[in-house]
Amino acid sequence: MRMYDTQVAVIAAGPAGLSAAVQAAERGARVLVCEKAAAVGGAANMGMGPLGIGTRYQRQQMVDLTVEKAFNMFMEYTHYNVDARLIRRYFAQSAETIEWLEGMGVEFEGAFRYFPKAEPTWHIVKTDHGIGPRAASFMVKALYARALDLGVQFLLETPAKKIVIEDGKVVGVLAVDASGEDVRINCQAAIIATGGAGANKQFILEETGYRHGEDLFSFAIPGLMGDGLRMAWEAGAERLRVRVELAAEVENGIYLTGSVANVFMQPNLLVNRQGKRVMNEEHMQNTTFLANVISHQKDKVCFSIVDTSIIHSYIAHGVDVTSLVRTNPDVSDFYDGLRMAKENGYHTFFKADTIAELAREMGVNEENLIQTVADYNDACDSLDGEFFKDARLLRPLVRPPFYGAQVRAAGYGTVGGIRINENCEACGKNFEPVPGLYAAGADACNIYDDSYMFLLPGNSMGFAVNSGRIAGMSAAAYVR
Repeated sequence: MRMYDTQVAVIAAGPAGLSAAVQAAERGARVLVCEKAAAVGGAANMGMGPLGIGTRYQRQQMVDLTVEKAFNMFMEYTHYNVDARLIRRYFAQSAETIEWLEGMGVEFEGAFRYFPKAEPTWHIVKTDHGIGPRAASFMVKALYARALDLGVQFLLETPAKKIVIEDGKVVGVLAVDASGEDVRINCQAAIIATGGAGANKQFILEETGYRHGEDLFSFAIPGLMGDGLRMAWEAGAERLRVRVELAAEVENGIYLTGSVANVFMQPNLLVNRQGKRVMNEEHMQNTTFLANVISHQKDKVCFSIVDTSIIHSYIAHGVDVTSLVRTNPDVSDFYDGLRMAKENGYHTFFKADTIAELAREMGVNEENLIQTVADYNDACDSLDGEFFKDARLLRPLVRPPFYGAQVRAAGYGTVGGIRINENCEACGKNFEPVPGLYAAGADACNIYDDSYMFLLPGNSMGFAVNSGRIAGMSAAAYVR
């Protein structure tokens, strides 16, 4: 068995683990990081940037968003079902965290909304290729470089297996290296930051009831199997409910041109398997709300429907609603995307010359859908008396062919499971900290209750980086 001696052992090198390692090292602790993969970064390599509240970017953009306002928004959104002290500390630190990252050379494009009704809290990392997915990989590189400069030791391809507890406190971490040799890391504190269990289909089924790849299409970052959750629970941390950080997406849309998903995620008619409307479709832009609606429908699926006139209008003038993920209103290659779907054998997109035929193609109640479309078209001529959609977004379905697409729950992996306090100390059932044990990031992200807070975008990565920093501060103070 190979032996290592350190003060703080960080388990996993995603955004939470890297932030914890850097912060603990800056506070004078000797730090070692063991990472399951061959590279650092984890889910952050796919992300775009963290939340910040009260930053200079917001002031420059004349955005009046205070910690007080954001805190109250968050607590009311979650109906106070979350730890107010943790939320307060996270938000109050978030602006300084943006400056902390800038001190390492991270640059930001500014503060952005995810969709029009959200607040501009998403601080997108600047890259050499513009705004888009994977921007946060540049932040990862800066954190990793800073950690190395501070003398942090990294053991890659070395998954942790167990937290060693003696006399009620952390004394080590057991791991296995790439060759299969056992490793023991002697330490006084351990920080768990393994990113949840987004790739563990059986775990997701047991915890949430969703069948990944069937009625759930969330990200499944390879290696995120819930290892840290298991280790924390075995070490004495209380087991809390694990959820999926839900959003919603057009099924198979990510494999096609962006125009296909962009068209079908517009606020047009949305129905369930019974052929009935389920919501005011203008709220589809908050994909967490949309996912919540879908989760309560038969077969956990909804269908977005458009006609040829709507498509032609979008192609000529652009779509009605854009988001930071779909910033381009141009959908001129929509038909190319549908052809690609057919060629690839995707059976989640539908085309028919009549509403009745479309219902049969989609497996939707034919009689109900015919009536729903008739009622919806009447509403387009006056107002929506059913769900009160803004008249500007009411577009009738009158010109064949008609098109439909399945919309499913998606999202970003699991959140929560380890009880922590505002110092990111892992706590047992008695709410007292397990001495020397800390958790950060998705493993400890119990802050959303049943719905991700998309009104303050950047929350997932924001919590990862800030909770990592808090855990690093706390662990460094503990070992001193």
